[in-house]
Amino acid sequence: MWRLLSWAPVAPADWRPCHLAGAQPSQLMLDPPWTPVFLSEKVTLTCQGSGAPGPTDWYVNEQLTGKARSNHIHITRDTPGSYSLRCRSPGAGLSPSITLDWLALQVPARVLLEGDVLPLRCRGWKDMHVTQVRFFHERKVLGGLSQGTELLLPSLQLHHSGRYHCQASVGPVLPRWQESALVTVAVQGVPVSGVSLVAQPPGGQVAEGDRLVLSCSVAKGTGPLSFSWHRQGSAVPLATGPYYKLRAVRHQDSGRYHCTATNGGTAADSPPLWVTVLGEQDPLASGAPHPQCHLIPPLV
Repeated sequence: MWRLLSWAPVAPADWRPCHLAGAQPSQLMLDPPWTPVFLSEKVTLTCQGSGAPGPTDWYVNEQLTGKARSNHIHITRDTPGSYSLRCRSPGAGLSPSITLDWLALQVPARVLLEGDVLPLRCRGWKDMHVTQVRFFHERKVLGGLSQGTELLLPSLQLHHSGRYHCQASVGPVLPRWQESALVTVAVQGVPVSGVSLVAQPPGGQVAEGDRLVLSCSVAKGTGPLSFSWHRQGSAVPLATGPYYKLRAVRHQDSGRYHCTATNGGTAADSPPLWVTVLGEQDPLASGAPHPQCHLIPPLV
């Protein structure tokens, strides 16, 4: 059962919390600051609002349990089960809910990328002996029945995103099957980086009328990749795809080019490449010897 300090009489059983229109939500702080929260012998909850601290409404499973004379309470609990807690400070709206539980599924508190390993850990509080653990993804069992409390998912892909939970037989406190709350996992693609541009002919110098091929590649980045081509001074992309081809270049094709690669989540540009179109050389400008000419006397 719950043991609570400084409570006023409780509301009727069919009462539901109402929301204050336009009010900022209250903030519910816990000590120790664990989430998902394991039940300890004592947890201190503090309700913070935009105004001065005062009598605070407290809710267990969306039911108004009572009004505390201050904005913080101490609770203990010695019965099994999962409970959600919310609060409302004077002049503020309802806080987001926080769950207190005996069994929780823990995942790394970091960004997960494609190719990473995801450790899933089913953990019980204190002296609870967790056995016969099952792990679930979107309510489908993963890896079957196991005696271990951890499961590793190697080489994550985008389809591994979703909701996970675990189920376990716990004891000696609760010698029966328990189920953890759902935990949402989001797998992101590896950011695009190391974009490079290569020209053929090398260096981007090509004679007028010849063929020019530009190719774009990336060193890192997962997910479906797409490419676009850009030239300085042009407001719209020239083309899409990993290659940009000109079958017969002209003088106006000279300029600075770059490609952009994206995987839908991140994008990166290649270093710019100057393309120079060379025209037919003037033999006088090139230093070639002058052709010999002969004067032909006029006919008499």
